[in-house]
Amino acid sequence: MQSSPASDQGPEAKAAGDQQQEQEQQRPTAEAAPRERELEAQIEAVEDRYKRALADLENYRKRTVRETDRRVGESREALIRDWLEAVDSVERALRMDPTGPAADGLRAVLEQMEAILRREGVQRIGAAGETFDPQRFEAVGVRSSGDVPDRTVVEVVRSGFGSDGHVLRPAQVIVADAQRRDDS
Repeated sequence: MQSSPASDQGPEAKAAGDQQQEQEQQRPTAEAAPRERELEAQIEAVEDRYKRALADLENYRKRTVRETDRRVGESREALIRDWLEAVDSVERALRMDPTGPAADGLRAVLEQMEAILRREGVQRIGAAGETFDPQRFEAVGVRSSGDVPDRTVVEVVRSGFGSDGHVLRPAQVIVADAQRRDDS
């Protein structure tokens, strides 16, 4: 059997050989330096992609929260608009027969419906005597009037409703026109 060169030498020579071999392994070769730079560049690229992915995920979460809030708000407003149609029906029934046998019951139902709207933060907008505001009112008629200034709401035909500072449904009103004459 053949012996290795290290075994032919004494323990001191063997230790020196091991030490030299270890130093050669630790010393970067000309080929290892570019490979090391390439690996560092790949690590930086992966870290950059990771950070971008985290930022994209956070943006996605914020966007979905905003979208969900918007859709919930739209659904809420649609439901309230449907509820307002029922309120209008009860009000019309009361105007048709304000002293009839069902009037007290209709008033109680109307009060309950309005209490529900108030709990939801919905309030009536538009009253006679207010100045006409096209953002809050829909003019359905004009009436001559010398008693009130021009562009003043004379009568509310259908109540408007608002919530959180915006109009859910504009009030339908009749507006005063000081220059108009009924006989013309």
